[in-house]
Amino acid sequence: MGRFSDFFVRELGRRQVWLFFLLATFLYVLPLILADFPYIDDNWRSLSAGMAWAQQGRLFAELFYNALTFSSAAPNIFPLPLLIATVAMASALTSLTFHYFRQPTVARCLVLLPLWYNPFFLQNLSYQYDGPIMVLSVVAVIYAITFRHPSRNVQWLVPSFLIALALGLYQVSLNVFLGLCCLEVLRAANDKVAWPQWGGLIGWKLAQLVLGGLIYGVSAYPFMGEGRTLLLNGGTQPLLQIQINLGRVLENVVLLFHGGFAWVFAGLLLCALAGAVRLGSRVVRRPDSGPKKLLIGLLCVLSVPMVLLLVSGVALFFRDFNEGARTLMGFAVLLVLMFYLAHLALAPLHERLPLLLVVPLLAMLSLSFAYGRVLVLQKTFAGSALYSLEYDIASHRALREAKRIYLSVTYSDHWLAGAAGSFKHMPVLHYLLNIDYFMLAENLPTVGITNVVAEKERRNATKVGYQGFPSLVESRYYRIYLIGDYGFIVMKEPAPVKTLRW
Repeated sequence: MGRFSDFFVRELGRRQVWLFFLLATFLYVLPLILADFPYIDDNWRSLSAGMAWAQQGRLFAELFYNALTFSSAAPNIFPLPLLIATVAMASALTSLTFHYFRQPTVARCLVLLPLWYNPFFLQNLSYQYDGPIMVLSVVAVIYAITFRHPSRNVQWLVPSFLIALALGLYQVSLNVFLGLCCLEVLRAANDKVAWPQWGGLIGWKLAQLVLGGLIYGVSAYPFMGEGRTLLLNGGTQPLLQIQINLGRVLENVVLLFHGGFAWVFAGLLLCALAGAVRLGSRVVRRPDSGPKKLLIGLLCVLSVPMVLLLVSGVALFFRDFNEGARTLMGFAVLLVLMFYLAHLALAPLHERLPLLLVVPLLAMLSLSFAYGRVLVLQKTFAGSALYSLEYDIASHRALREAKRIYLSVTYSDHWLAGAAGSFKHMPVLHYLLNIDYFMLAENLPTVGITNVVAEKERRNATKVGYQGFPSLVESRYYRIYLIGDYGFIVMKEPAPVKTLRW
């Protein structure tokens, strides 16, 4: 028993650290692999082996699938890309652990695990096509932080190429890189890095970021469509719009802190505050002059709001603001910041106390499994809806032979009745799922129905085209009309679910 207990506090080798992260990262994505649910964009990509990443400025995503599938398209080979990305992340976290700690232990490994155990990252991982690409983007920025080489040219060029690679896979990972740079400042202060080295620490990161941006600008950026590059209009109060965007991000993040999660993270926050005080005392005790200590302290203080801003980060400044959970990759760095400061507070008290960090990690792992069950429910509901539509269309010759059937897209929070209880007690699950429609037109070809397309202007068509016509099919969730050679599938608004009490 004593030997088993010692495992959690003794120093680990690189192979042991890698195996720890491999097990931990795989455990987090296991519910998504078991669910095997094609998520939003996966439907049309799987149907046509589609690419369309280059016009989003993500050229390297296309090259990744070209290389992995030995083709010029992107056939669905899930979960192979996710498994590869998970192994890559385990290696990257191993590298980052040895970068942060000279003598890694299990407790110190826990400090870096939130880079993967980010609750909002579950939405990124839900995409069977895009998820692995987003993971590899984070892997690239981690290696950009940890890469070390005696040659100054190599030390400048390799991280720059890694930053460009990350941007060409998924631009939002820039938030993770900048956040990790802020953590580098705190780590340098805690490790009492000598004053002359501080200029090089910050200067190298800035130089690598600039060169990485230039490399991205001449490689993947020219393929990007114009709509993706529109920033906030300077003539329409951009600061107010950023403030509004920040408010929307905060509303979504607060969904996580519900019930027991609020207490767990409150405890983590208290430990992090104690760690911040300890870090501040180390800065005060530095042998440097007063102005130098003041500047270092100021950099440390400014790092915290910078990490908070980077939860959404660069997405705040684009005209087409996306408040989806997949853009909150910077929340992972905020968690690492809290874990790092909490470790600074707990480690001096007792060598086993930092193992308490496993509690919030278990909470996030529990959320992953709860989310996996919601995906299974969504898959079951979508499957039954699909076969219901397929039966109604196939059983009516006029609908089978219709030139085109327009499927209206009606949004509602009440489609997935089976998960109402989970949504009530874990509100963040609904935000992560981000599916509030009944059916996508791209699903129907999988059951042989090829004449259904999405109707883009449902309201006008409903007012003009359907009034006064009897429905050909009347279902609990939809009506199907036939007008000449064209059909129209109109969704009904589902009623809210009342949770039963026994």
